[in-house]
Amino acid sequence: MSVGRTAEQAVLGPVVSEKSYGAMAVGRYAFRCAPWATKIEIGHAIEELFAAQKITVTSVNTINVRGKVRRRSRGRSRVIGRSPNWKKAVVTLGPGQRIDGLFEGV
Repeated sequence: MSVGRTAEQAVLGPVVSEKSYGAMAVGRYAFRCAPWATKIEIGHAIEELFAAQKITVTSVNTINVRGKVRRRSRGRSRVIGRSPNWKKAVVTLGPGQRIDGLFEGV
């Protein structure tokens, strides 16, 4: 990790979607990450967060997701806002490895 940054700050949580559940069957897990985190930092953070399960990260793919524009009408006026930009990381584990209890408490 960079100076003053921890694994909990780099990886914010799992991405909960049908596509991420399907990818878990082949050992790929999707996480929401901090925009400043690099692939190497994300890989080390995942290994550190799940050190009790002794997993090894073989590859990390990142995607910068742009925030959506939200429009809402209030009477005669229209309110326009944006959801924030965020980074998604798809982490591939070693063969035969899996993360147990990932979605407990989500």
